[in-house]
Order: sequence, then structure tokens, then C-alpha cells
Amino acid sequence: MKPEIQRYNANERTNHWIVAILFFMAGLSGLALFHPALFPLSSLFGGGTWTRILHPFMGVAMFLFFAFLVIRFWRHNKIGREDAQWLKQINDVLNNREEKLPPIDKYNPGQKILFWVLLACMLILLVSGVVIWRQYFAHLFPIPVIRLGALAHAVAAFVLVLSIIVHIYAGIWIKGSVTAMMTGWVSRAWAKKHHSLWYEKVTREKK
Repeated sequence: MKPEIQRYNANERTNHWIVAILFFMAGLSGLALFHPALFPLSSLFGGGTWTRILHPFMGVAMFLFFAFLVIRFWRHNKIGREDAQWLKQINDVLNNREEKLPPIDKYNPGQKILFWVLLACMLILLVSGVVIWRQYFAHLFPIPVIRLGALAHAVAAFVLVLSIIVHIYAGIWIKGSVTAMMTGWVSRAWAKKHHSLWYEKVTREKK
């Protein structure tokens, strides 16, 4: 028997996992191209030539699928004044004292900030990636711009990787979050405990 509240539908979950797979593929291929010590990772993609060919296409695909998630979820991730109090009580968050925190909607302020950081990184990676994509676009830009693009690409990738690590850790830390993205469903108790405002809206709509 499924829990009573659906948090994500099949399309949203599929989209999320496609982005996750593309992130790891683009990340590993990017690391292979970043430093000679990591070049052996290119064997996962058929060697250096294929890694150079596939990496930018995987990056573009990741951005496009992520864009669908942005279109679907940006309204839930708008940061409002009510989020300030939650952030002020970050010690309660880190010590898992949820009973002291203000009511939360579908996403808490930490998740919202992460959402916008991910979007910013994705945009920087896309623009800088086009600038340094030698096969098609690099000849359109002067060398200083290409160098700046390579630096921006590396920094954005570094921040993105750190953000995803935080995302994964938070998903494991809050029990039920990973299950929600796997099955799409959560229990009433989980929803009421972690996202009480969202729980009230969903139950009100059902009635």
C-alpha cells in the first residue's frame, strides 16, 4: 500500500534521475580533461578523443533536462521573507530540532538556496562551455575570452560538485527524502513533520 501523499510524479522523477546520470557522466569526463592525473577516467568514455567529443554534448543535455525541472519547480523555490526566520535558526536545523522551526512549504530555505545556486552554476557552465567548445565556437572568441571562459567553467563545475554533495547528504540526512524521489510518495507523518505548510495545502486540496 502506497503512502497517502504524492510528492513527485513519474515525469518529475524520471527527469531528476536523467539529470543525475548526466551530471556524473559530464563530471567524470570533465575531470578526465581537467588534469593529466585524472586522464585515465577517459577510458570510461572510449578514450581521450571520445571524451572530448562527448563531454560538451552531455553538458548541454544535462542543462536542457535541468531546465525542465526549473520550469516545473521555480515557483516552489521563490525565497520570501518568511524564510529569513528559518535561516536565523540554522543551529536548530543542524541539530535536528525541527519542532522549533517555523512551518515550511514544499521546500525549505536551504533547498531553495541550493536550487538557485544549481541554476546559476548550470548557466555559467553552459555559456562558458560554448566559449571553450573548440570544435564549433572557440574560433569566434579571442584568446583572453577563451581563457576566462575556461576559468569560469572550472569554478562553476567545482561549486556545482560541492552543491550536489550537499544535496546528496541532505537527502540521506532527512530520512524519506530519497524514497520520495524513488517512489514519488511520502507518508502523512513525514509531510507534516518536514513540510507542514505544504502538507496543509495538499490535504486541503484533497478535501
